[in-house]
Amino acid sequence: MEYGAWLQEELGCKVQKLSVNAGLSCPNRDGRLGTGGCTFCNNETFNPAYCKPTLSITAQIEEGKRFFSRKYPAMKYLAYFQAYTNTYAPLPHLKALYEEALAVPDVVGLVIGTRPDCMPDALLDYLTELNRRTFLIVEYGVESTSEETLRRVHRGHTYAEAADTIRRTASRGIRIGAHFILGFPWETDEELMRQADEVARLPLTTLKLHQLQIIRGTALAREYQRHPWPMPTAEQYARLVLRYIARLPKSLVLERFVSQSPPDLVIAPHWGLKNHEFADMLRKIEASAQAGDM
Repeated sequence: MEYGAWLQEELGCKVQKLSVNAGLSCPNRDGRLGTGGCTFCNNETFNPAYCKPTLSITAQIEEGKRFFSRKYPAMKYLAYFQAYTNTYAPLPHLKALYEEALAVPDVVGLVIGTRPDCMPDALLDYLTELNRRTFLIVEYGVESTSEETLRRVHRGHTYAEAADTIRRTASRGIRIGAHFILGFPWETDEELMRQADEVARLPLTTLKLHQLQIIRGTALAREYQRHPWPMPTAEQYARLVLRYIARLPKSLVLERFVSQSPPDLVIAPHWGLKNHEFADMLRKIEASAQAGDM
């Protein structure tokens, strides 16, 4: 099922996610695990202009609402804690952030983006209670099931840790999203099909797939500029995605297939495709393949 239709079915209304920047950090940046972050990461790529940590959570949400309500006056909203690691702070501080977001009129739930190594039991207890009274998705950045890949991109956690945290969260009845990147040059298509089989075994509600992007200012960009590797075309990536999602359960909600980073930050690839345009490409390729089989 497509993500927008699923949200409308779950909540009974049209819903828009609004990103908020809570001014939190990441254990892979503040020195607890590392200081450089993941080699592919530049948070500027998914931080809208209204997301300023100098503004309160309420002010950020209200600014986002003003943008969307002009076109969709009856819209409801999910506060999306997106930038950095949004469970990486003392529990009282996190509670205050989440509760402030839920107190804003027309906010009907939360999406909390985080890392699988930042979910202590005390926070999970609170989120279990929160899940009983509002719509909640906890979205984990996993990126790969390959321990080698996670080590090479300096992720700072293992896939085994990610799988364990996902299962711990699912056992509380909380909806879980996961994020994976396809296209690391050392991962073969066959390895990615095995990854899809592993993802299919996880108790996920939603899934985001993104193409690997080389983003300015990252360690991966410096590596690419020293030793460039071939990047797939949009059609090549689409064919890979079709093979990948064919191995996933039909109940899994697919939120997106591509990342849409600011063009001035992207070194490669330059596809210029929005997620809905890429989804249209997938449908056309799939229809063409089915017609060829007849």
